[in-house]
Amino acid sequence: MQCFRLIKFSLLLFFFNSCEKDIKITPIVQAPKLVVDAQIEYNQPPIIVLSNSLNYFSVLDSTDLVNSIINNAKVMINDGTKSIQLKYYDVSVVNGYQLGFYSNDRSNSSEKIIGELGKTYQLTIELDGNTYKSATTIPYPTKTIDSIWYRRVPNRPANDSFVILSAKIFDPPGLGNYIRYFTKINSKDFYPGFNSVYDDNVVDGKTYNVDLPKGVNKNELLVRENQGFFKKGDTISVKFCNINKSTYEFWRTWEYTFQSVGNPFASPGVVIGNISNGGLGAFCGYAVQYKNIIIPK
Repeated sequence: MQCFRLIKFSLLLFFFNSCEKDIKITPIVQAPKLVVDAQIEYNQPPIIVLSNSLNYFSVLDSTDLVNSIINNAKVMINDGTKSIQLKYYDVSVVNGYQLGFYSNDRSNSSEKIIGELGKTYQLTIELDGNTYKSATTIPYPTKTIDSIWYRRVPNRPANDSFVILSAKIFDPPGLGNYIRYFTKINSKDFYPGFNSVYDDNVVDGKTYNVDLPKGVNKNELLVRENQGFFKKGDTISVKFCNINKSTYEFWRTWEYTFQSVGNPFASPGVVIGNISNGGLGAFCGYAVQYKNIIIPK
C-alpha cells in the first residue's frame, strides 16, 4: 500500500511538471503622453510643470527624468477677465541638471495672473499640434483650521523625543468641503501628508480635533519607524488648503495608487486627472491658511 501511494504521488508530480509552460510577457511600449503638474494658490502666480510620460518598466536615471521635461509648449491661462501666455524658466538642481516650469513673465508686471479666492482659471496648452485644456477653482476657505498643539506619543517614556501634532478644525454645514494639508519642519520644504486629502462626509457641520501626521517626501524611501511624528525642538508650519472636488479626486486616487505599488493584493488604481485630450495629471487650485508652532526641547 505504501508503495502504491508513492507511485501515485510520483505520477501526480510528473503530471503537474509536464503541464508547466514558459510564458514570456513583453511589456507594451507606449508613445509618451503629456503629463501636467499645475497649480495656482491664493495670492501666488501659477506654476505649471510639463513632462513626457515614461514607460512603467523603463530603467530610469536622472538624465531620463531631466530629458522628459517639456520646455517648448505654448501655455496660456485665463482668469475670466484676461488671458496671458506663461514663460518658461529653468531651475538648477543637483549635479548641474536643469528642470523647469512655466509661470508669469517676470519682465512684464502688467501681464500677470495672481491667485484670487473664488475665481476659476482656464489652462490651455499647445504642444506638437495638439491642444490640452483644464480648469480649476480657488474656493473660499470655508473649512478652517482654528489652532494646533502637540502632545506626547502614548505609551512611551516621558523623555521620548517624539510628539504628535493635533489640530482643531471647523467644517461648515453642507457637504462638499475638501481639504489638503502639508507640513514644514524648520527651513525645509512643505510636504503633503502620506494621506493628504480629506472630504467632509463624516464631519459635516462639526468642529473636531484631528491628528496631523508629518508630511512625507515621496521621492525618498519611506522610513516606517516614527513615521508621522515630529520631534521636540522642531518649528512646524502647517499649510491647510481648501480645494475643489476635482483636485481632491486627483490626489485621493494618486495617493491610493502610490500606496498600492508593490502590493500584490491591492486593486488596480486609476488616477482621475482633469486634463483633456488624453493628457495626464491635473490643474489644482488652493485656498491656503497657515498655522505655526514651536515645540520646546
